[in-house]
Amino acid sequence: MPDPFPHRIVCLTEEPTEVLYALGEQARIVGISGFTVRPPEARREKPKVSAFTSAKLGEILKLEPDLAIGFSDIQADIARELIRAGVEVWISNHRSVDGILAYIRRLGAMVGAHGKAEAYAREAEAHLARVGAAAARLPRRPKVYFEEWDEPPITGIRWVAELIRIAGGEDCFPELARAPLAKQRILADGDEVVRRAPDIILGSWCGKRFRPEKVAARPGWEAIPAVRAGELHEIESPRILQPGPAALFDGLSDIAAIIERWARR
Repeated sequence: MPDPFPHRIVCLTEEPTEVLYALGEQARIVGISGFTVRPPEARREKPKVSAFTSAKLGEILKLEPDLAIGFSDIQADIARELIRAGVEVWISNHRSVDGILAYIRRLGAMVGAHGKAEAYAREAEAHLARVGAAAARLPRRPKVYFEEWDEPPITGIRWVAELIRIAGGEDCFPELARAPLAKQRILADGDEVVRRAPDIILGSWCGKRFRPEKVAARPGWEAIPAVRAGELHEIESPRILQPGPAALFDGLSDIAAIIERWARR
């Protein structure tokens, strides 16, 4: 009986590529996003046919995909063009830790790898539980300001805020974390960070290096405990800013290590 599942998948963002490789289903991938860095072999093996807000429609159609997978309303225009061209498209819109876990399971089921996806999701859940249990034993919890972009300052999205809490910290802007769009998480008043006095500042400026010296030099920020103590740290964007396995494994581990050092000093 022929395999009824998709054989020629174009991944418009990194997280489906990462999941399919983790499940051993990478042979189904025929094209990836140019921003993909995980796993590194994907960049060597697969043609790059999209960015995040744009795609090479002609190149994608030449690959004769039977499924294209993307993320969020930001890729709505790409999805519309592919649908008009007759391509089946799945756009996920998850923005929480539970959403990432459900995404792994759903994607696995879509390619006939339910069992492997369930095992992988449970591995991620076990990692979350281990980190959470270790964090519960810390002697104190820091206030954490996470900055996704600097000009203008944009605070962390929901899954980032959730990972900070799991790792033992308290997100400084929980009221903004649930806002799905970056423009809804812009800080109109940078002085609000000063007033909330974070103990740790984490930066992950998508597409460019975090510059802690620039953050520390902002007017009035010398009063922030994190700045006084030199607790400004970069989390590399591919490890935290995509709603996929990297955030649950590597991003969480990075945050937890920073918080533990702070809590035990």
